[in-house]
Amino acid sequence: MPARLPDKPKILWSHDLTSQGLGGVAATREFVIVSDRGLKDTADVWVCLAADTGKVVWTHRYPAPGNLDYGNSPRSTPVIRDGRAYLHGAFGHVTCIELATGKVMWELNTHDEFEPEEKPRWGTCATPLLLGDKLLLNPGAKDASLVAVDAKTGKVAWKTPGSPAAYGSFILASLGGKEQIVGHDFNSLGGWDPTTGKRLWKLIPERPNDFNVPTPVVVGDQLLIATENNGARLYAFDKDGKFVPKPTASFRRLAPDTHTPVVASGRVFGVWRRLFCLDVAGGLKPVWEGEDRAFGGYCSIVTDGTRVLVISMEGELILLDAAADKFDPVGRLKVFDGDRSVYSHPAFVDGRAYVRGSLSVVCVALST
Repeated sequence: MPARLPDKPKILWSHDLTSQGLGGVAATREFVIVSDRGLKDTADVWVCLAADTGKVVWTHRYPAPGNLDYGNSPRSTPVIRDGRAYLHGAFGHVTCIELATGKVMWELNTHDEFEPEEKPRWGTCATPLLLGDKLLLNPGAKDASLVAVDAKTGKVAWKTPGSPAAYGSFILASLGGKEQIVGHDFNSLGGWDPTTGKRLWKLIPERPNDFNVPTPVVVGDQLLIATENNGARLYAFDKDGKFVPKPTASFRRLAPDTHTPVVASGRVFGVWRRLFCLDVAGGLKPVWEGEDRAFGGYCSIVTDGTRVLVISMEGELILLDAAADKFDPVGRLKVFDGDRSVYSHPAFVDGRAYVRGSLSVVCVALST
């Protein structure tokens, strides 16, 4: 993160899109990938742009008919590693593509391959998770709740039975000295062995019917979970690596339904009607609360550990000092004017932010 933001936005380039999108932007020093829709909203379109110029490098499209709340475009963020990109559409399409050329290496559809009995109401949302040479997906089928496929071939390495899918992404973490996959299914939080897929533990929260969208966050050797019905909670693991179901701390008022908080300088930063700064060591007690019209039901937040950058639904970047004792932004920058649909998570590379609005993605220089 920069020390401060420019006074005015430095838009280096802009690329028009045809549909509003929820899926995050992914970027490297050379390429930017963003999702879109085409053919009268019956196909997914993935566009790779040159990071320096915004010119189209390649486009990949496939038929993806359907009708979902909040539009039909992909919800997942592309995953880039070792010259490949992994793309996941809202209707179950998974594509491994050669990053530099757009060549398809392999593809599958989790709805067709694993036949979940219940299709997610808001589509497949979890971003695929790389586990070494495997790629984790969550079809939500009775005998294939989670599936790991070979990242190079797409062939199934393991699958594990369980519940229908939720809408949040999974993480790989070492907790209680044990490496594990952590995330949500439709009605519970859980941990799974990344080698075999065996479920290690399960937590059904006190209050039911969370959407289970926010991503779990590792805080030292604890786990931070924040959902709309149960608020923010910290969970520990015992000396044998077992999950302890009673939270070590909680704060009900940080209760986002879609936004994921971040942790910086020993503090949790999260948005629900306002921006909360909570002290981790102090049991999630508020250090300060920031009231601002930018903080509604959703914001994206990123951090480098000392600075916190909030991206509002109106496309405003708000920069904070993570160690400050009050809500006092060190910079504000409006990227989009009048847009209230910035749901897509931005990407940050080499002092640039790649931000998606309702109908365009822009490259913004963050240096002053």
